[in-house]
Amino acid sequence: MKPDGDSVVNVVVAGLGGQGVIKASDILADAAFLAHYDVKKAEVHGMSQRGGGVTSDVRFGSRVFSPMVPSGEADYLVVLAPDQVEPNSGRLRAGGVLIAPDAITEDELPHRRAANSALLGILSRLLEDRIPTDCWHQAVRRQFKPELVEVNLAAFELGRRRGERFRSTE
Repeated sequence: MKPDGDSVVNVVVAGLGGQGVIKASDILADAAFLAHYDVKKAEVHGMSQRGGGVTSDVRFGSRVFSPMVPSGEADYLVVLAPDQVEPNSGRLRAGGVLIAPDAITEDELPHRRAANSALLGILSRLLEDRIPTDCWHQAVRRQFKPELVEVNLAAFELGRRRGERFRSTE
């Protein structure tokens, strides 16, 4: 079940420190903002400096009052580390969509550190009725240093291609 046009979309991005969880959520929040949504974002860093769990909640819609996604209410859960799927699965609502790290393999990526951009590409395909592709591209360009933009756009497009198949299995 997809959220309707007036409802708030709840996305949780989870992974380990250094994987780009915060960067991924910044891109999502920026893309939603560029698509003219009210956007709220919250982060939990935990032991991120030592490779511990990191989560970031992004909520967007016509009007959003809180940045935190209540437990069991995430429409989408994007996970960057395999060992973070289980600890975060309770955040997903019944019928919500898990985008697991194995949706893209490291050898497919243009750079091993671009997995977050690739998984966002999958998410973008699932949200294409809400956030236009050009908003995502603009957000990627705004969030990365110029020398990292093209590799991350390539990873994002890989995810979009994968997302077409992913969407058909919803």
